[in-house]
Amino acid sequence: MISYENRHGTITISNSYFAKLIGNAASSCYGVAGMVPNIPQKVVGLFRRTPEKGITVKGDFDSITVDLHIIVSYGININAIANSIVHKVKYTVESSTGIKVKKVTVHVDGIETE
Repeated sequence: MISYENRHGTITISNSYFAKLIGNAASSCYGVAGMVPNIPQKVVGLFRRTPEKGITVKGDFDSITVDLHIIVSYGININAIANSIVHKVKYTVESSTGIKVKKVTVHVDGIETE
């Protein structure tokens, strides 16, 4: 969670909100077949449902870093997909929350052949 105070009170943005926002932005990019949970999310997912499937957000109100684990479609240029995701995620997060995205790391964990 990221919290900050202004003259009106405390504003808190949950990790669940970031996960949905970033997940929708990344999934809408051409060539992304799906998101893959990383190892800690797989373990936690055994005990409860987590919306943060494949997405890790770290940072504070000044800036955040994002890690994404995705599956790509077969035959698509992986570099082009990754660049598209980085630009889309940065634009979506910065325009929706006003928080600067310092870094987006895209991990390709698989290729969907069908």
